[in-house]
Amino acid sequence: MTENMMPKLTTSGNLWAFAVMGAWLFAVSGAISAETHHVWEKVEITLQTSESYENPYADVEVWADLQGPGFEKRCYGFWDGNNTFRIRVLATAPGTWTWKTGSNQNDAGLNNKTGRFTATVWDEAAKKENPCRRGMIKASANGHAFEHADGTPFFLLGDTWWATPTFRYPWHNDNKARPLGPGAGLKDYVRFRKKQGFNCVAMIAAFPNWANDGKPRRLKTADGTILRAAWQQPGTQSAKDMHDEDGNRAFFFPGKIPGYENIFPDLDRINPTYFQNIDTKIDYLNANGFVPFIEVSRRDIGQAWKKYYCWPESYTRYIQYIWARYQANICLFSPIHFDTSSATIPAEDYNEAANAVIEKYGAPPFGTLVGTNSNPSTLRNFGHVDKARWLTFHQIGNRRTHNNYAYLTEIFNASPPVPGINGEPYYAGMNDAPGGTPTSALYCRSGMYGSVLSGGLGGHIYGAGGWDGGLWGGNVEEAAENHIWDAMKWPSGDQMRHLATFVLSEGRAYQDLVPARELVRPNETGEPEGYTGWAYCVRTDKKNLFLLYFERDCPNASLSGTIPGGTYQARWFNPRTGEWTDAGVLTADSAGKISLPDFPDNSSISETDWALKLTLRS
Repeated sequence: MTENMMPKLTTSGNLWAFAVMGAWLFAVSGAISAETHHVWEKVEITLQTSESYENPYADVEVWADLQGPGFEKRCYGFWDGNNTFRIRVLATAPGTWTWKTGSNQNDAGLNNKTGRFTATVWDEAAKKENPCRRGMIKASANGHAFEHADGTPFFLLGDTWWATPTFRYPWHNDNKARPLGPGAGLKDYVRFRKKQGFNCVAMIAAFPNWANDGKPRRLKTADGTILRAAWQQPGTQSAKDMHDEDGNRAFFFPGKIPGYENIFPDLDRINPTYFQNIDTKIDYLNANGFVPFIEVSRRDIGQAWKKYYCWPESYTRYIQYIWARYQANICLFSPIHFDTSSATIPAEDYNEAANAVIEKYGAPPFGTLVGTNSNPSTLRNFGHVDKARWLTFHQIGNRRTHNNYAYLTEIFNASPPVPGINGEPYYAGMNDAPGGTPTSALYCRSGMYGSVLSGGLGGHIYGAGGWDGGLWGGNVEEAAENHIWDAMKWPSGDQMRHLATFVLSEGRAYQDLVPARELVRPNETGEPEGYTGWAYCVRTDKKNLFLLYFERDCPNASLSGTIPGGTYQARWFNPRTGEWTDAGVLTADSAGKISLPDFPDNSSISETDWALKLTLRS
């Protein structure tokens, strides 16, 4: 796409979305308005420049100073094509809200526009219908878990649809339900996962350097700069195509890397049409109670970006563009998908660019939390919140075996505490377990329960498809294996709901759990780089609640650290079916030790995996 193919203000998909969402979006230009909206509902301010600019994306900064009950902040906007700028805001509390615009240019169309709106609360029935109406996700009081702004716990159950913005998760303008197959689209996948209890979708906003151009999948310039690393079907020689349904990509062509002008785009010239289509999908996710986790780009863009553009300023601008565009959606942010440290620039370079966002623009104005994909953990890659000033929750990922869950315990013990999750655990279909098989599901459950019970109390993100793609790779090609619609139906995905059933079985008490794997013995009878033979434990400081998980091949165990002489109600939990089984009343000895009962199949060594809950009786 060339720059003279300027984006239209609204795509057909957006028109449909605006029609069905009604008051979800609101546009106003200049004059005072007395519109009424709900709290946590997007309000859109639209401005038209009176001057022209060579590159409005890079040359113009626009903002609205927003005031309301307990709130007074500057909220930045973004260029949306032609002479249009938008600023998206919302009310965090009921009452009257006012705003006044400004910019870094002497432009009468951008400066000194004012407006107001009134915010009202959602009733409980409306919030139950759509949990996003409970507000932005924040950390729990103790810092270890997530909850909505109204205090309702949010236990994240996510799926890795990294290619959501592209044609691989297609947008259909109608509401027709399609079976999970080649004709399915984003809405069908949302309906399916919503019934399974999922509440989050992880996506990468742009794959600007990936195109099915017939070039080698690992593309280098003459000086060795990597323009593209691998992510494609095994055996193919070019990268997967990542345009949207209308053929748009995130940035305009031609680029400015010598010899690759038509392969690698100009990262200083953004294409708003591409992001307008993403708007439609993100709004739909919010309208159906899903919280998008939006990563701005993938790490293999870094080497070319740093070498051929002004670093970190150019990348900082791009991060801020995405964050400003979606700051009024209920979502989570990330400045980079850092799944490996190879074929990219060092983590400290991304850290520099993301810290510059906070220094120049401030944190996201409505409290959007920021983490990022990592390898092995954000704490190891970027440091804690003193070094990564943008970071408000931690992740581990991309090392798939159970010896890596300890990184979550390390995160749990960091001070000050922030929530932690496993963002890319073992994916169904990887290693020696074909997708959809019981063994693959067993390995997935190790990641689910082992991660949460190691301190990842924020929740868990699931993935499926194996090394060749599936859900995370957006497999839709006819010759591909593990298509999106096939991997979506694997039993391991449906079993994510049982993780929430187990963890939330005592309400919000799970937020007070502390990882204590050393209390269950034995706890490491399997190989370190595996998924069997390990046991996990978390408990409250009051010792009135214990949650345990035993992988397959665990021997009968004992539990210490309970109240001496205390009696506990024990219940086995089946992580495959979500069923509970009474395990009787257990009494601790004078040292606070309990011999745990045989597994529900009456075996002394677990023939499959089991979870166990102990609650104090007296």
